[in-house]
Amino acid sequence: MTRAILPKVFTVLLAGTLAGLALAVAALPAALVYGIGFSALSAPYADLPNTLRTPPTAQRSNLYAKDGTTLITSFYQEDRVDVPLDEVAPVMRQAIIAAEDARFHEHSGVDLRGIVRAFTVNQRDGATRQGASTLTMQYVRNVLSNDPRLSEAQRAAATEVSTARKIQEIRYALALERELTKDQILTRYLNIAYFGAGAYGIAAASKRYFSVSPAELTLAQAALLAGLVRSPNTDDPINGDADSATARRGYVLDRLVESGQVPPDVADRARAEPLNLRPSETPNDCTAVPEGHNDWGFFCDWFTRWWNDQQAFGSSVDERQRTLRRGGFTIVTSLDPAVQRATSEQVRGVYSTASRYAMPTAVVQPGTGRVLAMAVNRTYSVAANPPGQKNHPNTVNQLVAGGGTIVGYQAGSTFKLFTMLAALEAGLPLRTEYDAPSRIVTDYRVSGEASCGGYWCPENASVSMSGEHDMWTAFGESVNTYFVWLTERIGADRVVEMAERLGIVLRAEGDAQLARHGAREWGPFTLGVAATTPLDLAGAYATVAAEGTWCAPTPITSITDATGRRVSAGQPDCRQVLDVDVARAAADAARCPVGDQSMYRTCDGGTASALHRQLGRPVGGKTGSSEGYGTETVVAFTPQLAVAAMAANPDDPRDAVGPEVQRGLVDSVGEILAFALRGQPARDFVPPGEATALRVTGERAGN
Repeated sequence: MTRAILPKVFTVLLAGTLAGLALAVAALPAALVYGIGFSALSAPYADLPNTLRTPPTAQRSNLYAKDGTTLITSFYQEDRVDVPLDEVAPVMRQAIIAAEDARFHEHSGVDLRGIVRAFTVNQRDGATRQGASTLTMQYVRNVLSNDPRLSEAQRAAATEVSTARKIQEIRYALALERELTKDQILTRYLNIAYFGAGAYGIAAASKRYFSVSPAELTLAQAALLAGLVRSPNTDDPINGDADSATARRGYVLDRLVESGQVPPDVADRARAEPLNLRPSETPNDCTAVPEGHNDWGFFCDWFTRWWNDQQAFGSSVDERQRTLRRGGFTIVTSLDPAVQRATSEQVRGVYSTASRYAMPTAVVQPGTGRVLAMAVNRTYSVAANPPGQKNHPNTVNQLVAGGGTIVGYQAGSTFKLFTMLAALEAGLPLRTEYDAPSRIVTDYRVSGEASCGGYWCPENASVSMSGEHDMWTAFGESVNTYFVWLTERIGADRVVEMAERLGIVLRAEGDAQLARHGAREWGPFTLGVAATTPLDLAGAYATVAAEGTWCAPTPITSITDATGRRVSAGQPDCRQVLDVDVARAAADAARCPVGDQSMYRTCDGGTASALHRQLGRPVGGKTGSSEGYGTETVVAFTPQLAVAAMAANPDDPRDAVGPEVQRGLVDSVGEILAFALRGQPARDFVPPGEATALRVTGERAGN
């Protein structure tokens, strides 16, 4: 018989085996008589699909806190993590072979004797009661159907019931057996097999059913798991049929006794044991963070948004999500559990979870952009709220970092930082003086209550603020008219550009339109009328703390893939966006609002003067109140850390929080800084050069 007709003969043979056709009864003995070897069907190993030579099994990705051991949550479509064979109990290896392929160590990928036996039993019983697939053939089918790079249609084609698919399975199995050892094949099989209840691979199955590692499995446990592989959806003792699972366990124990691997009395004791299930589920996605750490959910949510923006993980959001849920990444985040806990406690000390007001707060590390904490007085949950309460007490909206429907909140006078930086960059020193009036009429055309004859005419919060000021005292006392005058001198567009340069994202469409097409006329920008978020604001002030180095906020400390290779995505993305001395000058002036003293001893009162006493180390910062005290904001920073907290009603920006809450924000921000910096040496700011601080411009302005 020539090699050319062998596939046809095997088509007949396999058709009989699978469908019980009478024709195969005659064909099978003929095939055996003529000594047809399966090697004739074998594919060259080099011709195998890449997925079989290096199987890209879908594995869950785990998200850890900064310590690298505290699990925040996992992401997966299939709960799976690969383990080497020496981390699987020997009895588990024996059990799976006894249950699925007793002659595994004797055949070369395809078991002729098994095919004959299966065909005979199936013909006798009139139904398909025994299969003829070896572990190697099952492994081939599992790989082709679970390739994470395939579409659902392609995976379905890989498991279709057809003779052509069965022949391909045989050819691939024979090729694999020529190149891989039995232990390698068994390892791959155990890591890809489905054991029911959402558990793929022996590591996930051991945890799902018994809350143990695969190395800790007992005989009874191993026999149960091995028995589930045949019908994992129906025999699953958690969600399916416990009696069937018990019966299958007994079947596996019988096979182990028959093969001489387990003494009968030992098998009997295992058979008599109750199932003793100790189910545990691997958390999946951000809503599955540990119950006692619900506040981690908002950081987790921000991490997923960050991941979805990273082109390194795919060309689209869908592809990036598939990569996350199937790629087996170990992701160590920047979240510090202790700092997160302290931040959450401070936030909830100001507003309860049930309050209609929210206090989103972010903690950022200057020089790296790593976010140590994100907290807000809300429950991270998709549970329904009472009518009219979109974001309290439950929400999964990103109240801290913005995104989706959350564009942010007005930050008031904290935006004066950008005016000061733009002025310093334009060559005006900190000593720039102006006799600030109670109200100033500008050249910016507006309408409404803020208009004086069609021109914007803001006033100071207090008449006592009027008088002679430089940047130090004006920033410390938050003198509106001084910074409005400064904006007119340098141009509002420079102020807007500075804010965006330091990471302020204008998410509200109206703000974005003004920035693109009307920045030169957007004088009110200096008083913080644009919406922003605590994360953006903390990152901007962290840039000043880092002497002009802006770093993109990142939730990542490290990412490694399933092979242990370090992934570069998420590492600090930093660049120098300010002249060092300009940043130092701004930091020097920022010491005034919080009760610290500038290097030139020029501070004279501040809006949050108790913060420096509370912290007991050099600190800068700023407070901000939006029109009518609709929102309140506090930002504080040291060379090591920046914290921004905002108070607002995310559901109704017209519902003013009032000025009284500002003191609570100041105290909370101080406590967060004190806790997060415990044990760290106090670092001072570097003074700016005299030219940036004191240079005389020769342009003294009056009213």
